[in-house]
Amino acid sequence: MLENPRAARVRTIRKLSQRTVRRETGRFLLEGPQAVREALTYRPDLVEDLFATPTALEKHGDIRTLIDDAQAENPDLEWEYADEAVIDAMSDTVTPQGFVAVAKQNPTGLKDIFASEPKLVVICEEVRDPGNLGTILRAADAAGADAVVLTGRTVDPFNPKVVRSTTGSLFHVPFAVDADLADVTGRARGAGLQVLAADVKGDDLLGVRSEGALENPTAWVFGNEARGLTGDDLALCDRALRLPIYGAAESLNLATAASVCLYETAFAQRSM
Repeated sequence: MLENPRAARVRTIRKLSQRTVRRETGRFLLEGPQAVREALTYRPDLVEDLFATPTALEKHGDIRTLIDDAQAENPDLEWEYADEAVIDAMSDTVTPQGFVAVAKQNPTGLKDIFASEPKLVVICEEVRDPGNLGTILRAADAAGADAVVLTGRTVDPFNPKVVRSTTGSLFHVPFAVDADLADVTGRARGAGLQVLAADVKGDDLLGVRSEGALENPTAWVFGNEARGLTGDDLALCDRALRLPIYGAAESLNLATAASVCLYETAFAQRSM
């Protein structure tokens, strides 16, 4: 059992909360039973090290079975018991839940994303809030999106807060990173997708839905929480759409608006 929270190994893992270290190592942190469970189930090949308190592993007995299954597929996966002080020292969270793992980053290339004939793609341009990005990734997964593309100005998807917010969807949906918006929209159009921008000055989404336009293969572009999309960004899109506000709310949170747009499109595409 790992018991020394000041051990060099523990400090090395804790440093993965820093973006510079994640970029240098190509690794990132997983925390909590849900993230670990999803990684072991869907991408065991990415998991390198796993630490758990005896209490947590006893409480989540299914994870012990998943570890055995994952090691059969990935012999390099190592796991070890650790006490709560060690888990606390490794974690980025205030109240750790007894599990910490180290996984390899494995984003998908843009070429592969658009070569797969996607019908629904999410493009995030300068989304800066980790919670928003995590929720958008989760909504994209739930709505059956084929992929998510993050521009270079968007928050790091391997940020611990983003990883926690996805609740495992990071391992379900292909995603590309460090893309250029002009390049992405060009590739999307070349793959036969219409490019729609979510913008408060756009056309009413309800009207566009009634036209049947959302049934077409679509790439949605979502912009910065405070500034939205610039004029140059909007010029790269085929059409800008807005969600109507029927009550007194000033606006919708970005992640909420993105979820509605994605589900409206998913509904339309599946009703054909």
